[in-house]
Amino acid sequence: MKEIVEVIAKSLVDHPEAVVVDETQDDQEIILKLHVAEDDMGKVIGKQGRIAKALRSVVKAAATKENKRATVEIG
Repeated sequence: MKEIVEVIAKSLVDHPEAVVVDETQDDQEIILKLHVAEDDMGKVIGKQGRIAKALRSVVKAAATKENKRATVEIG
């Protein structure tokens, strides 16, 4: 799942080398923390948070396949 977030984020931003995804995993939950360059933050979040919602939906669908819950934090 980390790879999915990383590939999508790198395709959206101007500084793909600054994209970092940290993954923390419990028994039933996966927490992904996405870090991007300060000036790319708006591109990852999108207008009214639409891109962030879409990213979370993709990750949630992938996690459901593995019977887990997933959270994406953007910071």
